[in-house]
Amino acid sequence: MNKYGAMGSLWIISLFALASSLAITATGGNPNMILVMTDDQGYGDLGVHGNDQIETPNLDRFASESLGMERFYVNPLCAPTRASLMTGRYYLRTGILHTSRGAAKMHGDEVTIAELLKDAGYRTGLFGKWHLGENYPMRPQDQGFEETLIHKSGGIGQTPDTDANYFNPILWRNGEQLRASGYCTDLFFDAAIQFLKSDSENPFFIYIAPNVPHGPLDVAQAYSQPFQDQGIDPKTAAIYGMLKNLDENFGDLLDALCEEGLTEDTLTIFMTDNGPTRGRYNAGLRGAKGSVYEGGIRVPFYVRWLNRIEAGRSVDRIAAHIDVLPTLLEIAGLSIPDGLKIDGKSLWPLWLGHEAESDWPDRVLVTQHVKSIAQAAYQNATAIGQRYKLIAYPSAANDANFQPDYSDLDLAMYDLIADEDESNDILDSHPEALEEMRRVYEQWFEEMKSTRGFEPGLIHLGTRKENPVLLCRYQDGHREFGTDPEPIGWPILIEESGCYRITVRDSRELKIAGNALAVSWNGKIERLQSQASIRFMEIELKAGKGMLDVWLEDTSGNPLPKDFDVLVERTDW
Repeated sequence: MNKYGAMGSLWIISLFALASSLAITATGGNPNMILVMTDDQGYGDLGVHGNDQIETPNLDRFASESLGMERFYVNPLCAPTRASLMTGRYYLRTGILHTSRGAAKMHGDEVTIAELLKDAGYRTGLFGKWHLGENYPMRPQDQGFEETLIHKSGGIGQTPDTDANYFNPILWRNGEQLRASGYCTDLFFDAAIQFLKSDSENPFFIYIAPNVPHGPLDVAQAYSQPFQDQGIDPKTAAIYGMLKNLDENFGDLLDALCEEGLTEDTLTIFMTDNGPTRGRYNAGLRGAKGSVYEGGIRVPFYVRWLNRIEAGRSVDRIAAHIDVLPTLLEIAGLSIPDGLKIDGKSLWPLWLGHEAESDWPDRVLVTQHVKSIAQAAYQNATAIGQRYKLIAYPSAANDANFQPDYSDLDLAMYDLIADEDESNDILDSHPEALEEMRRVYEQWFEEMKSTRGFEPGLIHLGTRKENPVLLCRYQDGHREFGTDPEPIGWPILIEESGCYRITVRDSRELKIAGNALAVSWNGKIERLQSQASIRFMEIELKAGKGMLDVWLEDTSGNPLPKDFDVLVERTDW
């Protein structure tokens, strides 16, 4: 069954590809498309947004040649934003719940913009951060990207590649590991530029997702020292140095388009994934990364298509990451497949200026940030309209026992037209607006819950698509909430029954030698004991869906800390 069938559609890929290849619309055909999204770069981390300390001349020039969305919204953290960007769907539909601990795995049957454009004849490439699943069927090469150069986990140097750094990163090219030499941002942009030059016959979709200025704040002193010399604190100076390097690479990308004669044929978008980490200029917006206040979810968004989109114009209508997929599909002359539920709407009429902004239909955008697999209504949530914004329990993101008090909800409401910095709560004076915002939010939450029941994506075992499979404890090990409870294993789909070799893997030396290795599959436990330290066993596992867990025990049978990764390999093919 193809992906579209898995989502309830009878739509056939080959017919779509044929229709797509013939589609010519008012956009003028099928332009090349480049989407650049940085990591933890806030609204204020651009010179064009009033930051007089930072140096981003190429991005500032690009903004002057582009249309800007003044109120463009994302999620407070990165993986949820990336899921919505790729699918045009609210992230809670996709299996992404937050950023790690088992909650950053997008279901393999989600349909991405890369898959849709690839089926229509586009070459597709991803360079940088994916963070939507590291195992089949959730990897970028499973989700429509033909050429990939990525890092794993949420950042370079995180498990499973803990010995990586920004200057010698461990990267994965088309699924194969390599130890690269060079600064990570340079490597990602160089690979993207090479990709755009490699074929002049077919249009391309390039997604560049550098991991800067996400920590660790690792950049050459030549970039950070000039900012320290201005009296900027070392942390912020490092961030600005990382963005200075990014800006240079972005300039190289624009130069490459010009050299190849592709500037007028290429639509280019620049945006970021969430607000900044705390402690630096953010253009007066309240809040930062992780917050549902404007500073955590409102980001820069600029789109350039010379001679097609008016340069220097700004649009004040609210828009969001979920709108990118339907917009790019319309520009490419493609329709949303029947049966594919999309939450976003095409912004192309706004970008063209064919529809007056005042005539654009009102809408409400919704999001929340809960650092848990379990999701609760109203927990660190917001509903945003063109004028009014509802905030609920903004300090509850990490509350493991949260339950909303429906008799006395912790709510606030702001008029963003009159009060952009969210300082004047008007909740009591606008009961009708409050009632409508609550209705929209509660309907949204129930719809998100009904889509998949907040179930993260499943790692597949027993398939030749990926064998062996590395199960990362930190990134994918299931935990009920945050970082506090002991991990309980990995939700798995075993495609075929067979013999599997289970091996304990860790980038660090295990501090305590285990004398027994235990494997649990759907509650059935098998142990292999040894007088010496034991690290692997072979076991028969039956096909099906369930929870796989692995742990070590000492000589008394006491379980040891689950601070290791696990390699699983089908051995009886």
